[in-house]
Amino acid sequence: MNIPELKIGPLVARIPVIQGGMGIGVSGPLLAAAVANEGGIGIISGVQLGYNEPDFNRNSLEANRRALRRAIAKARELSPTGIIGVNFMVAANHYKEMVQTAVEEKIDLIISGAGLPLDLPTFAKDSDTCLVPIVSSAKAAKLLIRRWARQDRQPDALVVEGPLAGGHLGFKREDIDKPESSLDQLIRDVLDTVRSLDLSIPVIGAGGIRTGSDIGRILSLGASGVQMGTSFVTTVECDAPDTYKQAYLDARPEDMLVLQSPVGLPGRALVTPFTRRITEEGRLKVQKCWDCLQTCNPATTPYCISQALIDAVTGKEGLIFSGSPVCADTRLVTVRERIGQLMEELRSYHP
Repeated sequence: MNIPELKIGPLVARIPVIQGGMGIGVSGPLLAAAVANEGGIGIISGVQLGYNEPDFNRNSLEANRRALRRAIAKARELSPTGIIGVNFMVAANHYKEMVQTAVEEKIDLIISGAGLPLDLPTFAKDSDTCLVPIVSSAKAAKLLIRRWARQDRQPDALVVEGPLAGGHLGFKREDIDKPESSLDQLIRDVLDTVRSLDLSIPVIGAGGIRTGSDIGRILSLGASGVQMGTSFVTTVECDAPDTYKQAYLDARPEDMLVLQSPVGLPGRALVTPFTRRITEEGRLKVQKCWDCLQTCNPATTPYCISQALIDAVTGKEGLIFSGSPVCADTRLVTVRERIGQLMEELRSYHP
């Protein structure tokens, strides 16, 4: 298969790959810049970026905004001509403020999920930033497109995320394994919806994509590109520490579970001592609340997701999100090696 470019609004990526946003502290400026330099689209996770800032506990919003500005500047320094974006969770408090900060920094694109970003066009009004919502059904895509039309905006692309994605899933737990929830079927359904509305919107497949053959299969369905997260964790440039990456290298197929997140959605993660504690104890008392989620009540939440994710990237027992299947790598590779392998496999793909 010939390798197509990925066009999102005025942006043109040489290869049809978006590196998925992974937080906290996993996909930062180093990974995003490395992917962008290889012709893909690099994404910085906008979740609790300021966790290392000295005032994070006192004023997490300002710490996160400052860290976001710094991360965008660093990515641009490392990849001055590459395409850099940010991923934001709709369910996060201060979602509007973080979106506006990214827009002020003239970020190339914003990808947004963990809820439907129905008001994103208003928050990013009068900017040149491309806006790419994540949906997990044709119904959600149609609702969002119509809501955005009332704000005089059309999505620059749609990321269609299936149930094999890492992190938060846009499905009820009982629907995850149903055939109609498969990524391939979701892509067909969303493409049909876009055509029925007489629109031309690039559709990006996400969730469970590991190989160049997977990319070829998704493109053959009519998608314009793919979003991949887990495959980039085991790269040298990934911003997570080596202890975090080692958990992926050591993981086996059975080391995967879906647990309920304080976001209010199921989340796909690796089995770790932390997830075993949650399974056994049912709830871990919140010691510190950063008021990070609209959907979270610290008095009743099963655990603090910010603390669990921060612990994981600071060498403690924490929550490690992962897509399925788990990583098959036995060693770290460079982003150039990873993308080179994927593109070689894609060239060899025959529908």
